[in-house]
Amino acid sequence: MVIKYKAGEVAKDLALQNKELLEVVGSKFGEGKKHTTPLTEEELNFVFEHYTKETEVKNFDDYLASAPQDKPAPVPAEPLKKADGTVVELKRTGGSNIDFKAPKKKETVQPEEPKREVVTVRVDTHGGDVNLDKFNEKYENLAGAPTRGATQATNKNKHGRQQIGPGGKQKFGGRNNRNNRNNRRPMQSKKRETEAERLQRLQLEKARKAQLKVMVPDEISVAELALRLKQAAPKVIKKLMGLGVMASLSDVVDFDTAALVADEFGAKVQHEVHVTIEERLFEDADDAPEDLLERPPVVVVMGHVDHGKTSILDAIRKTKVTAGEAGGITQAIGAYQIEMSGKKITFLDTPGHEAFTSMRARGADLTDIAVLVVAADDGIMPQTIESINHAKAANTTIIVAINKMDKPQANPEVIKEQLTKYELVPEEWGGDTICVPVSALTGMGIEDLLESINLVAEVKELKANPNRRAKGAVVEARLDKGQGPVATILVQNGTLRRGDCIIAGTAVGRVRVMRNDAGEQIEEAGPSTPVEITGLTEVPAAGDLFEAVEDERLARELADQRAIRQKEEQWGSYKKVTLDNLFSQIEEGERKELPIVVKADVQGSAEAVKQSLEKISNDEVRVRVIHAGVGAISKSDVMLASASNAIIIGFNVRPDPVAKADAVQEEVEIRTYRIIYDAINDVTDAMKGMLEPKIREVELGRIEVRSVFKISSSGTIAGCYVLDGKVTRGSKIRLVRDGIVITENEIASLRRFKDDVKEVASGYECGIGLEKYNDIHEGDIFEAFIMEEYRD
Repeated sequence: MVIKYKAGEVAKDLALQNKELLEVVGSKFGEGKKHTTPLTEEELNFVFEHYTKETEVKNFDDYLASAPQDKPAPVPAEPLKKADGTVVELKRTGGSNIDFKAPKKKETVQPEEPKREVVTVRVDTHGGDVNLDKFNEKYENLAGAPTRGATQATNKNKHGRQQIGPGGKQKFGGRNNRNNRNNRRPMQSKKRETEAERLQRLQLEKARKAQLKVMVPDEISVAELALRLKQAAPKVIKKLMGLGVMASLSDVVDFDTAALVADEFGAKVQHEVHVTIEERLFEDADDAPEDLLERPPVVVVMGHVDHGKTSILDAIRKTKVTAGEAGGITQAIGAYQIEMSGKKITFLDTPGHEAFTSMRARGADLTDIAVLVVAADDGIMPQTIESINHAKAANTTIIVAINKMDKPQANPEVIKEQLTKYELVPEEWGGDTICVPVSALTGMGIEDLLESINLVAEVKELKANPNRRAKGAVVEARLDKGQGPVATILVQNGTLRRGDCIIAGTAVGRVRVMRNDAGEQIEEAGPSTPVEITGLTEVPAAGDLFEAVEDERLARELADQRAIRQKEEQWGSYKKVTLDNLFSQIEEGERKELPIVVKADVQGSAEAVKQSLEKISNDEVRVRVIHAGVGAISKSDVMLASASNAIIIGFNVRPDPVAKADAVQEEVEIRTYRIIYDAINDVTDAMKGMLEPKIREVELGRIEVRSVFKISSSGTIAGCYVLDGKVTRGSKIRLVRDGIVITENEIASLRRFKDDVKEVASGYECGIGLEKYNDIHEGDIFEAFIMEEYRD
């Protein structure tokens, strides 16, 4: 066995300073040592030889004569004496050495203070000669079963100190006398414990065991219950069998059954309540009445297609939105805020086409007041009826705006009569529905409509608490190439501030930038305020509820859980075969299936296109949308469509060059649309086998905008470079920005240098001006195409 002898210990044993010893060692071996470093055998031999030579004497007699004389030791107050008068001292001198100082016996007792000669005997407990564990074991045996020999071996004086036994040998009782003295009293009390006291102690221990507390949730497995009860599993199963429950270890029992079993074992049951992440993150406490303040009303504009909903909002906001929309149909939800008579009003513009039923239903759930737009010259239409039903289902107050009163054939009385069929009785007829004649073209009645909205809002006493964390709903969301996920949200309660951490569905993040409806950056948004935010990890689904939270880590954990739950629901939605549905599935095997990949510019549009396409399934063909996403058509979309034998339908988006090349190679059909009518009609005709397109698009070339010039006489001219193909004077131009179709237009001018040309080929530069369109940016892509008729 190698004994580690540290430098500090060597210096202490030689009565040297650590520094002095380390200098001696370093002079020989030349390497730095610390006082905690063990010395090797060679180093120890060198140290001992060095100091042996240094302290060498010629005559031992002179050395012994120079030793100091021993001074008489002080007399203890109560000395420990032997029977023959010899005084004995027990003293621990170090961590492991025990000194037994025994003065020599005096033959006679003199009157003066006796002089005692102290003889020190050292016992090194570091060595292997003294086995203290052996003495401990012997002492415990002696203490547990005292015998006559043990009683004779140990005698005590009146102070309780251990004395020398016969033969002059010291009796060890443990590691030290102090521990022996401390351990001796409890043993004496145990000896004095009567039988009645022992029985009482056992009863108390049994009572403590019987009060075992067990936490049991609403459901628990038998194995887990046995573990918590600290019982063997067969015993728990036996108890369950006694209760009439046949269960194995993996089976689950409810709380009541587990409580009965626990009661059989004498355990005290407590109901274990699991606190979900939602409960830890979100504030569910109701607001105190004194904390509620008045908030602006949220108004949704609903009605039939082309009855003038967006035009009425234009008249209110003094802007023109309809001109930039395909076919005059609002394709995405917009949120705006205006001020009337010092009071703010928030408007949501829901699209009027029936394909956006789900978006309109979501809009009604977000709002307090619904403005139902009905054309005075057209009357109640199918989408008008749907709008009425959605507003009623959401308990939303309805105000009817009878539009197009500027037309000669307008008849508001007929409209009011039609409204009564749907339980909307005008105020002038004794009902409670406000009907306001308006004209979006001339502006007639617009102020009356706003006053009516303020009046209804005042009666409803709309209030919210701005002094809490924000919560609300996602109105719309999209993926922007420069900003990432962008969401338009409506704050319903609380105040949202820049930098807050929010979670919306499976999307989570901190608000980096917040803009109002005017595009201005703001620092906070109170109740009933629509804002556009960036900073989320992904594009949330339109209609998702959002909440501001404090713990971002928990929010991300919750978002991951929601994503996993969505995948499980998606996989669980597939129909599993059973004996009951086996025959019907065999019949369905004869049906043809049309898988479709849908890509759109915004999330709400993708949802609407998906729902519209899936509704047109018939007995022969079943339409299944295997993926609906946001953004340009990418390579991954083509790969998915190729693997699933699907077609790709793009709504207001275009494929990138790589995706287009892959689609040609994989023979994947890509169809793009700007009007949803066309997409639905094409798919419907294809399902009926009657799709015979007479007009198709022929792509001519792709042009990149590299510079933009503002010319007073000609407007905006794009300095372009033809990437591939060609561009002709008579071709149409599709302006694509970040994969999103901005507009389709005619070419107003095509020039090379200062000359008008009819055609520009690939690899050449040119200047292109569009017909009455100036919103052109550097980096935009022009797609040149023509429409041609053809025969099958």
